[in-house]
Amino acid sequence: MPQDMIRYDILAQEALRGVIRKVLGEVAKAGLPGNHHFFVTFLTGAPGVRISTRLHEKYPEQMTIVLQHQFWDLQVTDTLFEVGLSFGDVPERLVVPFSAIRGFYDPSVNFELEFDVEVEEAVGDNDQGITSIAPPQSIDKPKVATPSAKPKPPVKAARKPAKPGEKPEAADESGEKSSASVVSLDSFRKKK
Repeated sequence: MPQDMIRYDILAQEALRGVIRKVLGEVAKAGLPGNHHFFVTFLTGAPGVRISTRLHEKYPEQMTIVLQHQFWDLQVTDTLFEVGLSFGDVPERLVVPFSAIRGFYDPSVNFELEFDVEVEEAVGDNDQGITSIAPPQSIDKPKVATPSAKPKPPVKAARKPAKPGEKPEAADESGEKSSASVVSLDSFRKKK
């Protein structure tokens, strides 16, 4: 089998991450248009991710955030985005490099991007649970869901969208409530 010296797989993933960068950049400038809102799943241990110790303890591998009604100070650069969100009535500032994103979903138009990113556990005498990002051994092309594709619910820390005047909620990885609950997108849609 011929070797891919150009690495189309990496180029395709970077181009699709550019879609997220462009969309978030426009939202940072003009706000969310129409009914658009986003579920962003990212690796919490990825290089460059900055979240509080409290959040990292709750979500040691990955978490999903919702950018809908109650977020603030969204800033986007070429390599990352920063945003303010509230978790259990505690305001937090998150810094997420685009390379740490595993999934991006806009349920208003049923658009989804998934990225093949694996986390390798460090092994050795000095192993302290440090993780690093490594490309998968056999990288498939990034998955792009079109409006005809069935969406997947967000992973782990999905927050229930808040009603006007309510604070957003978050749940821990075990799914137990800490004054919050995890709501799958399908069950949320059925309530409408």
